[in-house]
Amino acid sequence: MQQGDLILVTGATGFIGSAVARKLNARGLAVRVLARSTSPRRNLEGLDCEVVQGDMTDEASMTAALDGVRWLFHVAADYRLWAPDPNDIIQANLKGTGSVMRAALKQGVERIVYTSSVATLRAPDEPIAVDETAPLAPGEGIGAYKESKVVAERLVEKMVAEQGLPAVIVNPSTPIGPRDVKPTPTGRILIEAATGRIPAFVDTGLNLVHVDDVAEGHLLAMDKGRIGERYILGGQDASLRQMLADIAGLVGRKAPTINLPRGPLYPLAYAAEAMGRITGKEPFVTVDALKMASHHMFFSSAKAERELGYAARPYVEALKDALDWFRAAGMLK
Repeated sequence: MQQGDLILVTGATGFIGSAVARKLNARGLAVRVLARSTSPRRNLEGLDCEVVQGDMTDEASMTAALDGVRWLFHVAADYRLWAPDPNDIIQANLKGTGSVMRAALKQGVERIVYTSSVATLRAPDEPIAVDETAPLAPGEGIGAYKESKVVAERLVEKMVAEQGLPAVIVNPSTPIGPRDVKPTPTGRILIEAATGRIPAFVDTGLNLVHVDDVAEGHLLAMDKGRIGERYILGGQDASLRQMLADIAGLVGRKAPTINLPRGPLYPLAYAAEAMGRITGKEPFVTVDALKMASHHMFFSSAKAERELGYAARPYVEALKDALDWFRAAGMLK
């Protein structure tokens, strides 16, 4: 990427996308961002960018947004683990990805970084780190969000193979850090834990990474990634118990010590989802989340480190940055 080349970032009003746009700004590059008319613009504050209105599911608006663009970061996604109609999530991410990629081909975009997720990879029963060689097939994703990312990633791979789509795929693990405005499902856990509303935990684990390190990984993928390859952009593996203890230490609270079995939580999750369908609000505990919690979602970024020069800071630094931002934003009551 060179100065003077126009770069489009989708999803820049969101968490990872805003971090990518800021990294591009720091390089002095010309940035255009796509935003829906209904999207909050808080994460665009302080960004030196051109804002164009459009929607990733509307191919005509994507074609217009990509006019004159040389490089594309397609970060936008429906990042919900639950919806009253789960098919809404699948269709948004599949249709959106298809629209963006067809428009990019039409406009002759030179190179694309597509933001997928480790949700497209097979989490083993044992707590071992998974790499890029364990992709899920369509129909194997647990829940609507995972399934949506699986089918969208397979579409991108198909377009690379059959239509010459110049795309590199990145698979972030679980990003945390500043500017989590919605917040994300993980951000909700951080807020609840920091305010003392998570007194217990289940035996599960995840890979945590600073959102700014994920963003830097996107730029490295654009610079050095191989077309059609996928690269995990992760940080450190941690049990949920350890993460909650680290949050407690940062805010001066006592860490939870009660280890709950998952089985008895399922009736609570079904009830929470039923209430969510009435209120329209995403429940804090869902059936799919409990199913996912049966796996330790540990991942290896060795390929990105080796091929891209990717690196991630200790995840506790990301926790601190996230909590500092939530506090400054008035989200820690």
